[in-house]
Amino acid sequence: MKALITGGTGFVGSHVARVLAEAGHEARVLHRASSRLDALEGIPYQSALGDILDEEALRAACQDCDWVFHVAAVADYWRADVSRMFQANVEGTRRVLRAAREAGVKRVVFTSSAAAIGLRADNQPADETVAFNLPRERFPYGYSKVQAQQVVDEAVQSGQDVVTVNPVIIMGPGDLNMISGTYIAQVKRLGMLVPVPSGGVSVIDVRDVARLHLAAAERGRTGERYILATANYTQREWLGMIADVVGVRRPILPAPDFVLPITAGLIELARRVGIQTPIDSNQARLGARFIYFDGRKAWDELGKPQVDMRQSLQDTYVWYREHGYL
Repeated sequence: MKALITGGTGFVGSHVARVLAEAGHEARVLHRASSRLDALEGIPYQSALGDILDEEALRAACQDCDWVFHVAAVADYWRADVSRMFQANVEGTRRVLRAAREAGVKRVVFTSSAAAIGLRADNQPADETVAFNLPRERFPYGYSKVQAQQVVDEAVQSGQDVVTVNPVIIMGPGDLNMISGTYIAQVKRLGMLVPVPSGGVSVIDVRDVARLHLAAAERGRTGERYILATANYTQREWLGMIADVVGVRRPILPAPDFVLPITAGLIELARRVGIQTPIDSNQARLGARFIYFDGRKAWDELGKPQVDMRQSLQDTYVWYREHGYL
């Protein structure tokens, strides 16, 4: 099969390109002339110049392709301009789907996010049926993915073959922009002094995310969403495991729930005066929530994750260290 990947120069997209090549498929990567191509080193691929808002470039890039993996998005939402994020994540998705449809592409795999899924009030893992239920103004990234999903649903209702995958927090080697890697950098730098919130997180390795993208193209069901998740951990378990991997003492300072809104306010103040922070105020507020997700639907239909999360952290840490990030 021949596949176009949007966002192929990034963390997830480059791993999708690698998985496609290893499976014997042809990968075509849409990227700007100015894009860094480091993540694609050693992977055979064909370049297609353009971006997801350039409809002419999209139409040309989709020609002769069987699949399109629409991975491109503004994901570093705590650093991004909100209007630019909505333009890329929503309008970009609309234009990619239109170009794929006009070019006769057989299937599109849309990379959404678990951020587009809601959280359960009882702190149990949420599945694909739980609707987004966080304040839109505080969680614009998740809401942008909700709106993009509406675009996908409309395309499916019109007869287009689209499958959605919703990854949780993604770890693994190769994250050039250090999106989820801030966990490792923070624990390595602060060690036992990292504050430990009361909530929890859901995580997966990028290599499993890429494999499950291919599985979604091969056997996912049209119009369905699949949460991609390996495990759920309390913040204490997660930060402690990272500390073990990077060789520092486990964090011991609890972050009481009542402190989190105060912290969020301080972060907002810092950002207003131009001070960059490792997380944004909304991430701080979520520290007390158990952001757990149920990946069993994907496990049953696409396959189970293969990379243990401790191994994922070890590989991530080694990659960052070898590439001078730490």
